[in-house]
Amino acid sequence: MSKGYTKDEILAKCAEALQEPSSFYKKEFVDYTGVCSDLRVPYTEIVAEFLCEHIEEYMAGLEVITREKSYYTGTHDGCYEESSNREEEKLAMDMYKYCQAGGKYGIIGKIIDYQTPLKDVQGDKAGKIDLLAYDDDDLILRILELKKPDSTETMLRCVLEGYTYLRTVDKNKLIEDFRKDAGVKIWENVRLVASPLVAKGGNQHSEYLKADSYLRKLMGKLGVEPVFFTIANGKIEIDG
Repeated sequence: MSKGYTKDEILAKCAEALQEPSSFYKKEFVDYTGVCSDLRVPYTEIVAEFLCEHIEEYMAGLEVITREKSYYTGTHDGCYEESSNREEEKLAMDMYKYCQAGGKYGIIGKIIDYQTPLKDVQGDKAGKIDLLAYDDDDLILRILELKKPDSTETMLRCVLEGYTYLRTVDKNKLIEDFRKDAGVKIWENVRLVASPLVAKGGNQHSEYLKADSYLRKLMGKLGVEPVFFTIANGKIEIDG
């Protein structure tokens, strides 16, 4: 929502948030929509430009958390109560079950887990990976940050959250755990990629379509690759 802040006020919030890069994506201003009160520039563009200009400091401040327990929990069965209002989790579980039954989603391959934990100890400031997908054709292991079709979160938040998770996870241990505990044949030279998974035609997709934007420049610098989905007749389709 628009808060009536000036560009300098948003930049001040960015500078403060940069003191703890791992929590940057959680800051309220990352989700502001609308434009700043003085220059009429979108808030998200001001934040994205700031991060482009401070990219090395931002990236250097994101630290790996090595999880002592396995990243693969072994308890996920894709089942949920139909009455649940947690739409993103239900969507994630449906995609997982589809792949467990032998399905595959073109560009992203197979969903091998959902709600993959990142914390080692309770006090760690880390969330869970919405969906983990492996494409054994292109050797890409994707950290998917899923948003339901009517999500009002900004694409900027999706990008930063997914990238933070990519930098938080211990890639080598993640691969080892899913090989050993889940039996997934992941090659060692697999590329780990953060990908917002958002609805085509939704708010995030509309933001992304502005080609000459600082958001797109930031995504390029971070190597973030978006993936878009549609739902028709109850079936989920994935596009690059």
